[in-house]
Amino acid sequence: MKKKILVTGGGGFIGGHLANFYLKKGYSVTCVDLKKKDLWFQVNPKIRNIVADCRDPIICDRITKNIDYVFNLACDMGGMGFIENNKALCMLSSVININLLKSSKKNSIKKFLYSSSACVYPSYAQKDYKHPKLKESDAYPADPEDGYGWEKLFNERMCRHFYEDFGLDVRIARYHNVYGEYGSWKDGREKAPAALSRKFVESIVNKKNKIEIWGDGNQIRSFLYIDDCIRGTDLLFKSKFRDPINIGNDQHVTINELVNILEEISGHKVKRVYDTSKPKGVNSRSSDNTLVKKVLSWSPKISTKKGMEKLFKFVYSEYLRSVKKNEI
Repeated sequence: MKKKILVTGGGGFIGGHLANFYLKKGYSVTCVDLKKKDLWFQVNPKIRNIVADCRDPIICDRITKNIDYVFNLACDMGGMGFIENNKALCMLSSVININLLKSSKKNSIKKFLYSSSACVYPSYAQKDYKHPKLKESDAYPADPEDGYGWEKLFNERMCRHFYEDFGLDVRIARYHNVYGEYGSWKDGREKAPAALSRKFVESIVNKKNKIEIWGDGNQIRSFLYIDDCIRGTDLLFKSKFRDPINIGNDQHVTINELVNILEEISGHKVKRVYDTSKPKGVNSRSSDNTLVKKVLSWSPKISTKKGMEKLFKFVYSEYLRSVKKNEI
């Protein structure tokens, strides 16, 4: 019989890609998401797709019955503009993971993967532009991103304790700025790669040569293309490693350099207008991949330029489609 996988947050960006990946691998896949299906980023008719709220423990008991593996990607999140202005909403996602852990224990789930974030890393470790790379042990002493980061760090520990106390086999992926097609690009939850791609498209279509950049553009980030993310997630899931581990790109760029890449991709030069009143996040954040290379023999294969080419093409197409439908 086919192994059965449950993907919570399956209507979201990473969740949708992950569900399709495992369907192609021959698994029986169920996706659950709070959003109405017309708001899901991907809906595959070969997957069992359920609209339900995992903040309800009864729902979690039901959806985990007769399931082998759980991938919990359900949470309220977005780019800096969203998480800095919705701290309570982000922290309420704790309820989802707690419910799913309890239900997984009750229903004898064989393996449970939790999607954490680089936002768990402390602010004091992300001020130095010369040393942006963060290794897993840098998470403590704790001072994560307020709201969203605390929720992720708390639930990393909950997963660990469910393994220690109840034997639930857990995996914890610390994702670093995952981007790609079929994700947010205009709803206020988009991250820098999609937001800047949209701004470039708007500049081209509206025949303007300027874009707004949040902060001074010197912020350092590493961006992980979705295909590399899914491959790393699968390797982690199949491994025996239970501690939090970075799934990120160890090659970083500044936001200004990301704009340079988009200028090269689009052939469109822009005047940069910096808004330092907007949330810019920490000064520097990149992934130290020493541990993940050792444990999983995994490294990203897709360069930031190649990934951004794919994302820009997607956003351009979606933008034109939205204009045609009078959605913009």
